[in-house]
Amino acid sequence: MSNEESPRSEERAGDEPADAPTPPPAPLDGRRRLLAGLWPPRVSRAQLVVALLLFGLGLGLAIQVRSNSEDSALRGARQEDLVRILDEVDDRTQRLEDEKQRLDDQRTELENSSDQAEEARKQTLEKERQLGILAGTVAAHGPGITLTVNDPGGGVAADMLLDAIQELRAAGAEAIEVNGVRVVANTYFAGDGGDIQVDGKRIEAPYEFKVIGKPQDLEPALNIPGGVVQTLEKEQAAAVVARSDDIVVDALRPAKQPDYARSSSQ
Repeated sequence: MSNEESPRSEERAGDEPADAPTPPPAPLDGRRRLLAGLWPPRVSRAQLVVALLLFGLGLGLAIQVRSNSEDSALRGARQEDLVRILDEVDDRTQRLEDEKQRLDDQRTELENSSDQAEEARKQTLEKERQLGILAGTVAAHGPGITLTVNDPGGGVAADMLLDAIQELRAAGAEAIEVNGVRVVANTYFAGDGGDIQVDGKRIEAPYEFKVIGKPQDLEPALNIPGGVVQTLEKEQAAAVVARSDDIVVDALRPAKQPDYARSSSQ
């Protein structure tokens, strides 16, 4: 009886039961546990709201820091410089307002004129004269200043004279002449001290600027602290500004016929 039971016992020992439990998975290492915790992301609604609030707060702080950095230059300026900057802004605003009023008046005249064709012709001629002054093809006269720069040491460079032109334009100069050369939109300065060229024409000291514009705006623009006059004086040059009720700018530029551009009315 014992011999018959022994093979059956061996068969049960060699075969696994059908309902034997599945062995547990192998434990994850640290890297796999980290990846399993991060992906897929599980974001709750509260976390999303907090993230949006933090983003908005960071954006506001960045804008505030940038605004403060842009205003730092003005905060460090002296009181007289701030007053000058404010005056220049007011002057430019007034000039724009005057130009707007002038254009409004022209429109009203065109609308109310009994002979609109004649009125349009007059305004066209006036506009042609104004453009001729800006282009340097027409002589001009009016109130303004004269800037005379003596450079005995030859320390005045071309960029210093160009800075003077830029300051005068920003202050409202309408016509400028330098040593017999009419300054227009595409005028350039080149050369070093003692060998300055304006639009390819060599000029020598003393450099004389004839400028038509409002003297009350032009002269302070040159005499601001750290401006044109002080820069020239650092190079041992003497700059003298004189106001005048009638400055004559009669150096002319030849009118060039465009090669390709044509009037849209043709």
